[in-house]
Amino acid sequence: MHLIPDRGFQHPVPSEITPRDLALNRRQWLAAAGAAAVALPAAAQTPRPGKLAALPGAPSAVPGASTVEKITAYVHASTYNNFYEFGTDKSDPARYAHTLKTRPWTVSVEGEVARPGRFDIDALMKLAPMEERVYRLRCVEGWSMVIPWVGWSLAELIRRVEPTGNAKFVQFVTLADRAQMPGLSSSVLDWPYVEGLRLDEAMHPLTMLAFGMYGEVMPNQNGAPVRLVVPWKYGFKSGKSLVAIRFVQARPKTSWEVAAPHEYGFYSNVNPRVDHARWSQATERRIGDDGGLLARRRPTLMFNGYEPQVGQLYAGMDLRKFF
Repeated sequence: MHLIPDRGFQHPVPSEITPRDLALNRRQWLAAAGAAAVALPAAAQTPRPGKLAALPGAPSAVPGASTVEKITAYVHASTYNNFYEFGTDKSDPARYAHTLKTRPWTVSVEGEVARPGRFDIDALMKLAPMEERVYRLRCVEGWSMVIPWVGWSLAELIRRVEPTGNAKFVQFVTLADRAQMPGLSSSVLDWPYVEGLRLDEAMHPLTMLAFGMYGEVMPNQNGAPVRLVVPWKYGFKSGKSLVAIRFVQARPKTSWEVAAPHEYGFYSNVNPRVDHARWSQATERRIGDDGGLLARRRPTLMFNGYEPQVGQLYAGMDLRKFF
């Protein structure tokens, strides 16, 4: 196995890594889960926690946009985060992100588009009707949540800026301000944080710009005032606190690719059959489940359970090579 230098980011402890021979039979689990889902009622709009300003959204009509699984409690979703600009410990973002100033804020749209421009955040929020979408979130470290996001499909913005024929990929650039983000003093990553999608992935109706969660504006620690949410990919693909969206011809290098290219590929699709270089991805621990760290792990679903919606995007691809 190729070993890469430790750049200071945290890795799962051994107790969170499930041996291969203990992974449950995925096919049997999927059959049981599908039968159970049929009996569950449609998801209702999520009650507000009463922490921040209201940002309601109508339940989305996009196929697959709202799972009926139990929603993770707000207290967990807002305090157990990866946002390395505020520190590498899961509790650091909630502790330090109060320094983030989300007004004034603009997002620039650049590159291979007919209508580039700079959007004020409040104008951007009004570009399309707000929707609530209850998505699974699966992180590469082996934990997961179910979160009701508020926003709309990124495709709404893409259509308005009119990509040219040269636009093949979309690059997302996040804020990097040392005055507001204490984690930037760390060399764990090269700043600013950069992510990317193929244009067809970015145009998929499940890919969204999120401005809030749980019926309220986005908490700073979760990526205020606007973040990307790509539910079939590992969580680090969904860049937080976006300041630029660039349409480019060549595939952009992403932050985790640069930091650890043998561990983090460009696609980063949730795939239980492709392990991380140092641990299995076959199972996951749902944050908030009874039992805490000792809670029984559950099988990880292909494309995080969104295979019927997005599997065709990768037809014919070697998903071990393009991981």
